[in-house]
Amino acid sequence: MKPVHAHSTHCPPIDHLLAALFGRREASPVARTHRFGHDDAAETATGDDVLAEFRAQARDLHERLVHEHGVFVAEFLGATGSGKTTLVERLIERAPADERIGVIVGDVAGDDDASRYRDHGVAVTNVTTGKECHLDPGLIEDALADFDLHALDTLYVENVGNMVCPADFPLGAQLRVLVVSTTEGDDVVRKHPLLFQACDAAVVNKADLADAVGADIDRMAADVADVAPGLDLFRTSARDGDGVEPLASFLDGVRADGHDHHGHRHGADEHLG
Repeated sequence: MKPVHAHSTHCPPIDHLLAALFGRREASPVARTHRFGHDDAAETATGDDVLAEFRAQARDLHERLVHEHGVFVAEFLGATGSGKTTLVERLIERAPADERIGVIVGDVAGDDDASRYRDHGVAVTNVTTGKECHLDPGLIEDALADFDLHALDTLYVENVGNMVCPADFPLGAQLRVLVVSTTEGDDVVRKHPLLFQACDAAVVNKADLADAVGADIDRMAADVADVAPGLDLFRTSARDGDGVEPLASFLDGVRADGHDHHGHRHGADEHLG
């Protein structure tokens, strides 16, 4: 595996797009791409154009990674503290010894999660987004410069901890996995339906703590079925590794199929393929 050094960028995601579209990085009304509901119709139209451009960039990334280089790409989303990092760590630990794994980690600041991944001996790039609440295809493109794609089998992308912003910003992955935890409350699904609808699978993590925090996992599962019918759902206690194997088998199945998991894709990247 090619050694990779930590890579941090403090360039907000929107600045990448502004540079591409206009050749500059200045403040602009389109910076509010995920704040809809304004009265200015022209601003909304501009925001739609920006989102469309992001999706086009995601399709290009998908083509490059998945089809040209044969890399299996899975994105993990969810709130800070839901257990995304621990879950991906468990997946790395069960991987075959010869599987060449890379991880792109998105955080507002710091490299705590990236350091944990490095301890597993995998290639890691850390992306800090500053004030922005999600990764975007431009940031992924920059991060890929640190990897030898010819020497990579699997790429895990851990998005910034957020349950709202990432929904509209696909990153070119074959599938998106949303991780929520019982410690967030058993109403977390109903509060964030759009992100569930934008993903291909969901995980209810920290199942072992459900009783302690008074969370009803069955209720959470029913809510997932209600807001995103047919979405694949897994229950895990990632800290102990419980329930990780079914999720790993699901990912292996998508990889073995050799194509994207379109069966239950509801979100902004539904046309990636």
